[in-house]
Amino acid sequence: MSTEPETLVPAIEQNEESSKMRVIGWFSFGMAVAALSILVGRELRNRYKFKRRTPYDFYANAGEHQSSEFGVGI
Repeated sequence: MSTEPETLVPAIEQNEESSKMRVIGWFSFGMAVAALSILVGRELRNRYKFKRRTPYDFYANAGEHQSSEFGVGI
């Protein structure tokens, strides 16, 4: 046996550290789920909008493009 006193960590401190890590873990998991749901939602919305195009949407940008710089100055 050693003459040096053993340093024991109280159970309260171990439980507190475990609790903090659990909170950080759940928060990280929640943020990952939120980010994934935003990406999936955006992809679903883009697919929905693509399917709902009308024939007029194909020619929406056709024609002359008017610049905003004409008629603005003196």
